[in-house]
Amino acid sequence: MQESLFGEQQGFRPLAARMRPGSLDEYVGQAHLVGEGKPLRRAVEQGQLHSMILWGPPGVGKTTFARLLANLSDLSFETVSAVLSGVKDIRSIVERAKERKRSEGKDTLLFVDEVHRFNKSQQDAFLPHIEDGTFIFVGATTENPSFELNSALLSRTRVYVLKNLSDDDILELLERALSSAEGLDGRFTVEQPVLDLMASASGGDARRALNILEVATDLAEPEAGSGTLTITRDHLEQVLQTSLRRFDKGGDVFYDQISALHKSVRGSDPDGSLYWLCRMLDGGCDPLYVARRLARIASEDIGNADPRALQLAMDAWEAQERLGSPEGELALAQAVTYLALAPKSNAVYKAFNQCMADIRNQPDYEVPVHLRNAPTKLLKSMGHGDEYRYAHDEPEAFAAGESYLPEAIHQQRYYQPVNRGLEIKLAEKRDRLDEWNSKSTRKRYPQR
Repeated sequence: MQESLFGEQQGFRPLAARMRPGSLDEYVGQAHLVGEGKPLRRAVEQGQLHSMILWGPPGVGKTTFARLLANLSDLSFETVSAVLSGVKDIRSIVERAKERKRSEGKDTLLFVDEVHRFNKSQQDAFLPHIEDGTFIFVGATTENPSFELNSALLSRTRVYVLKNLSDDDILELLERALSSAEGLDGRFTVEQPVLDLMASASGGDARRALNILEVATDLAEPEAGSGTLTITRDHLEQVLQTSLRRFDKGGDVFYDQISALHKSVRGSDPDGSLYWLCRMLDGGCDPLYVARRLARIASEDIGNADPRALQLAMDAWEAQERLGSPEGELALAQAVTYLALAPKSNAVYKAFNQCMADIRNQPDYEVPVHLRNAPTKLLKSMGHGDEYRYAHDEPEAFAAGESYLPEAIHQQRYYQPVNRGLEIKLAEKRDRLDEWNSKSTRKRYPQR
């Protein structure tokens, strides 16, 4: 995948994070809560926020809504996960909220994700601070609050039920992601039937829909006659073939994890790469699928900066096929850590995509006469192969001034080595050959 599609390697933000709304009008779904004239919307618009519990399935916008509330009400946003935090973390947040109110006069919104995972004493720790207004409390849960939350906490909050998004809601979100500057900025095209299938496959989960779209961009191909990349039904089916199954460990979705693995390797983080590899294997992912992806990554993100990367990826693939699991999985770990630390280049990937786009868009130029085959007397009499210069008979085995592209595009440059790894040497050689070409008195075409 091209580095420029999703930002720099450092500070990468997933598509789902970039598409968080900036206003209630941009917030997709939940019209029964935030539609025009609804009580919750009025409370937000009038600056009369109250503590609440957001109850709904994954991906319906609970975290997004909490952040939006904080932004619209000019509140400092604090977040805590019941899976990772305890009473000590709550106390720290309380102190920060109190100090912020004293020194800045600014209130705080505390978002507690998976609040149902806190035990009774942990839930009780919030009560006095909700009552005295230390913070606005917003808890998110996928479980029925009546059974999972203390009655004391429920009595101090209002419960709002968030529903799965409709296909129309998901389509609106996907279309915005494709066109907006914060999203994919019009660089990809998706036909409506493919977009409809994408929305349907998401199961009403906005995050899943955006993740499917983001992974599909890895497979997109240049569209003839334009600078955009096209996501086809075949690409989507490749994503959906294995990516819709949720893993048991933590409920993470497959396409989140393969995306995290790919981006960790590209970002040169061997620990992150190994972690996501192990998460996938532990969750039941087919190791051969991972092996295929590693081979792709080796060409796409490393290329000629370190050609050994592709060989090692292929060796790991073969080891997995021959040995099976668990023995072969160690070879995948060896490959993924090597790929992560290998020098990075997408020069081959970019050159290939540009060349394919040109070929689809430009005329079918004839093969130059001097490069044509001449196996018969007739073809020789027609001049096929005339003036061809056999490179091995030339100084340094290089026919300076010769051209191997059609004349109309003979100055085109596709492959531009980067200043990393072996491509440093390749770039130096390219410069040396260019110099010999420029000094040659036997130029095939005068402009060269």
